[in-house]
Amino acid sequence: MTTNTYNGRWNHRLGRGAGRAWRGYLRCEQRAAGWLMTHGVPTGVATMVLWIVKLAVLGMLLSAASWLALLLTFAVVAAWLARNADEDDEKQPELRDGHSGVGLYDKDDWRIDMGDPDEP
Repeated sequence: MTTNTYNGRWNHRLGRGAGRAWRGYLRCEQRAAGWLMTHGVPTGVATMVLWIVKLAVLGMLLSAASWLALLLTFAVVAAWLARNADEDDEKQPELRDGHSGVGLYDKDDWRIDMGDPDEP
């Protein structure tokens, strides 16, 4: 085996960092179990307490993730609705042949552009 380590890629550094964090967590867990046992808690109960704490933390993380996913879903739906909503529910003025000749008429059939109604 070679003695030099490969530090080239970010994923290697990230993996090593995650491994160090996991080993640090295991050391803290062993320290907590040892502390519980020195205070007279049986080994089985100490293990059970640690598992209960782990499951409670996992439940809180899952709860937070589900609320964030729900919030993200609402944000996406709101953005989609805002994008697809009509800007004006009112009917836009349109060019047509009405009672005052060809011109722009609003929703109440009033001519908007005042031109000479006798012009063809």
